[in-house]
Amino acid sequence: MQAAEAQARANERLVSRAELEEGLARVRTLVRDPTAGIFGPDTEVWTVHKEAAVFLGAGRAALLQLAHPFVAHAIDQHSQTREDPLGRFRRTFYHVFSMVFGDLDRAFRAARAVWGIHTRVSGVLPEQAGSLPSGTAYHANSPDALLWVHATLWDSAVLCYETLVRPLSLDEKRRYYDETRRFAWLFGIPDDVLPPDWESFRAYVETMLASDVLTVTPVAAELARFLFRPLLPGLGPLMRRYGLVTAWLLPERLADGFGLERGGDAGRARNAATLRRLAKVYPWLPRRLRYLPAYVEARRRLAGRVGRDFIGELLSRAVVGTPRLG
Repeated sequence: MQAAEAQARANERLVSRAELEEGLARVRTLVRDPTAGIFGPDTEVWTVHKEAAVFLGAGRAALLQLAHPFVAHAIDQHSQTREDPLGRFRRTFYHVFSMVFGDLDRAFRAARAVWGIHTRVSGVLPEQAGSLPSGTAYHANSPDALLWVHATLWDSAVLCYETLVRPLSLDEKRRYYDETRRFAWLFGIPDDVLPPDWESFRAYVETMLASDVLTVTPVAAELARFLFRPLLPGLGPLMRRYGLVTAWLLPERLADGFGLERGGDAGRARNAATLRRLAKVYPWLPRRLRYLPAYVEARRRLAGRVGRDFIGELLSRAVVGTPRLG
């Protein structure tokens, strides 16, 4: 109950335009090459996020976000997820990729655009959600809500990178997290909310996973069904297997709440076998399939290569619905 009350109180605080611009100014001071953007090829973030392997955790990240009642009801009441779930997915990742792999100007434009969208997203919980009473106000620009969404992305990426690519050393994780603070500043998340280091970040995630803040409301469960709905005929078996993997990446109580079948010991064994096969095959994939189109486009930009990248455009359309990130 205490964690939920703290979340409700914290949600009354909002990131202002001045705080956003202050965050952007801080990022600018750390950027050595504006063409490379807020990170660059020598960063741990690009090392991890260039890999398509991180998409293994996309379902986990999305469901952890939906398990936060503020996020679930904000999406339900202020987006077209029900009518266009794939479109929302693409728009979200377009902004994320613009911030991670775009040049500095593109990253800042995306940050300001997202802040503007968030200013229009507020409301109240129409029903009790776990320990949060009906009528509790929510705001998309609440630092605590922003922090949780931020945390699900980075935590899930590390988990899946280590599952399919290789383990990261503690020093690599510390550098990685220190770099991700720049991304947090693009949302205006203040330092008194942002965990100061990797160890604190992991403690925050574990605390949230065990807290009464996260709960699967009926709205969250309904939205989750859109995530695992096959978008094309014949993809049903693949989506069911992806649902099984996602279920084992979540705490059991949340997987159960979302209606994901874990299958007990037999399901655990099937999931482990799936991940072993993926980890064995993944390193042998061609780089154009392993590396995200946004990363390839960024490397082309840094190399001064001009002209159309037809393979990248096709892959990028499949991932984010737009041919180029600039």
